[in-house]
Amino acid sequence: MYFKRMKIEQESPEEFGYGNIKYNLTESSTTDKTMKDVGIVLPEDTLLCYGDHYGNEKLRELLAKEYGVSKDNIIITVGACMAVFTIYSALLNPGDHVIVMHPNYPADIDITHSLGCNTEYYRLKQENGFKFDVDELASMIKPETKLVNITYPHNPTGTVISEADLRKIVKICEEKKIHILVDETYGDLTVGPRTTPRAASLSPYAISIESLSKAIGVPGIRTGWIASGDDELIMKLIAAKEQICICGSVVDEECAYQVLSRREELMAPIKEDIAVKFAIVKEFMASQDVLDWVEPEGGVVCFPWIKPEIDLDVEEYHKVLNEKYGVFIGPGHWFDFDDRHFRVGYAWPSVEELKAGLQGLVDAVKDVRKN
Repeated sequence: MYFKRMKIEQESPEEFGYGNIKYNLTESSTTDKTMKDVGIVLPEDTLLCYGDHYGNEKLRELLAKEYGVSKDNIIITVGACMAVFTIYSALLNPGDHVIVMHPNYPADIDITHSLGCNTEYYRLKQENGFKFDVDELASMIKPETKLVNITYPHNPTGTVISEADLRKIVKICEEKKIHILVDETYGDLTVGPRTTPRAASLSPYAISIESLSKAIGVPGIRTGWIASGDDELIMKLIAAKEQICICGSVVDEECAYQVLSRREELMAPIKEDIAVKFAIVKEFMASQDVLDWVEPEGGVVCFPWIKPEIDLDVEEYHKVLNEKYGVFIGPGHWFDFDDRHFRVGYAWPSVEELKAGLQGLVDAVKDVRKN
């Protein structure tokens, strides 16, 4: 087993320094909130003990209702990233065949390599609008496949999966007795009500993960979770969690409980804010002629690209974008793409910052283009 730093983290705003960024379009979440914003109150007599190894019981009971499982089928983790690591370490061995959606959050891919797995990518195709193709993914499943990993709403493209397609791929994996991991971190950020069922509610072979980081904008509360109706898998997962951290922070998990108890109330103004900002992005994309995109259907990110007919030095473009215009985005190499592509997070900055940052994307192209 080996680990290397992911570029997406090595080049993240928190590493570069927020004070050094004028227009931050790198973030894949809504605007960060304070404890006051989300109504957290911690009693002074909160006991700072080892917590329940599965996680805060009240929090698990709250989540269990959403997935239609027992509270003992929910495990609280330190963010969704730990959830991915815990699942991989419990299920996979060197040489196991794993199918991972690409592009994706790099940890979903890198951890499989670190574990020595035989990793195969199910690639979303730009020319197909980054749409999900159940039949294509199903055709990649082999007798030795141990796990399938997909993410919806998708990071970085913002595409979504239909309920019919989700049910179909879950059923295929169940029939083949293969676990399917569905990262639902952006689940609350669909356009309109959240209607697609949570994967873990559909089959014991489906595993859902989610966190507080993206939708509500409280990544500082390091809380995510795993939901699975597979009791045997839950035993493997809790054993792995105890090797990693024994239990989570009782403070973070109490904060998470208070936030999720008010989820619907907190999400209402957040969705209004996202709608305003997404309208700005759509208007901007329609008003310029140097960038193209697949319009996102959910989440708070999009994955535009510089049109192929435009001749420019891509490295120079990103340098000018950063140094002259103070605009920072998620370059394509974060997702194993060329840097003519980049992820734009539109929900984190203010409206004024978003507008200025978007304009910088076009101005930098005009500065460095050769034709």
